[in-house]
Amino acid sequence: VQLQASGGGVVQAGGSLRLSCTVSGRILSSCDMAWFRQAPGKEREIVAATRWTGSDTYYAGSAKGRFTISRDTAKNTMYLQMNSLKFEDTAVYYCAADAWSWESLVTRSYDYWGQGTQVTVSS
Repeated sequence: VQLQASGGGVVQAGGSLRLSCTVSGRILSSCDMAWFRQAPGKEREIVAATRWTGSDTYYAGSAKGRFTISRDTAKNTMYLQMNSLKFEDTAVYYCAADAWSWESLVTRSYDYWGQGTQVTVSS
């Protein structure tokens, strides 16, 4: 299973970006998926996650109301729409996947990771 993340870039505070994560080697609908981020000097943190059913999602407090996680099964791609970006959203964003299960989306270990895409928000 391979994950390819893209869509990062430099944006002014208040702007928007959409990250994409294309999955190969496994059908997206059989995966639980998540977005993580890691800022310089900080630990990696989960931003959002979605269960294989598509009906169960999680957002970190910092992402609620601003970010939306979604998936397009026809394209085998997951997205993270990020609006009202803040300076503190600056980080490398990673997508992650795991075989479907009923484990917690937040505390589980994800088996597959993308390479990361840099998001820089200028103030």
